[in-house]
Amino acid sequence: MTSSPIVTVFGSLHYDIAVFGPDRPRKGETVTGTSWHPKFGGKGGNQAVSAARAGISTSMIGAVADDDFGRFLIANLKSKNVDHTFVRRDASQSTGMSVAIFDADGDYGAVIVSGSNLTLGEHDITAAHDLLSRTTILVLQNEIPDAANVAAAKAVRQAGGRVLINAAPARILSDDLQPLIDIIVVNAIEAEMLAGVPVVETLDGALDAALKLVNFFPEVVVTAGGAGVAYANRAGDKIVVEAVKVKVESTHGAGDQFIGVLAAEIASGKATIAALHKANTEAGKFVGTPEADRI
Repeated sequence: MTSSPIVTVFGSLHYDIAVFGPDRPRKGETVTGTSWHPKFGGKGGNQAVSAARAGISTSMIGAVADDDFGRFLIANLKSKNVDHTFVRRDASQSTGMSVAIFDADGDYGAVIVSGSNLTLGEHDITAAHDLLSRTTILVLQNEIPDAANVAAAKAVRQAGGRVLINAAPARILSDDLQPLIDIIVVNAIEAEMLAGVPVVETLDGALDAALKLVNFFPEVVVTAGGAGVAYANRAGDKIVVEAVKVKVESTHGAGDQFIGVLAAEIASGKATIAALHKANTEAGKFVGTPEADRI
């Protein structure tokens, strides 16, 4: 392992189209919006930018098409100081994209089309072997194939690195992937699927879920929306951290901001609980910052 910490994010890149209106449409309803704009996205891409912004050396492994969307995403990675050497151009698919519809309160709903993200696999791990062998902490999500996550996690664990997964969107993790995970971060919906029991989106509910999930994962973080986050590990440590109280401008990308800072802090040598406090604070600042002012 290198003495200089590295966060590697293996995952999704999306060209996001953000649409703003008074409310999100119900089934069959048309709502008149106020504005829209394109933005850099994908859980993987957002988390990489967040980690790099936190001051850690950050690399992205992903896939885009050779199209305008793909060029936009790569240009943004470069401008945010994320190494994009292993972002592959794939001519067989379109670049992944999403449409997110925001209401007046800053909440949103989104639809993603994965495109080139679904081509990620063993070939990308082989190409990035040297990087993965030097990676301090690998960040994964559920927007790419499970088999790709397994291959990346194996490579990093074999070299002595750690694996953090943001298990979103919700899906059951394979028996191959589960034992390779050091730290899992989930929200109430994802925790409910993995724990197999109802989870209430409160700090008490989040902590209960975390304590159940430590039977399957060494360290567990469960986010509880505007209430805050809970943490538990197999050593018996547990903590809840209340969310920073701010005027909500937009919740879009707040979870990814949290993940990126958490990974950066852990990679730099901070204990998970200390990293959790820092990530919680930075996510609060992010939620309170208008989208147009986010760097």
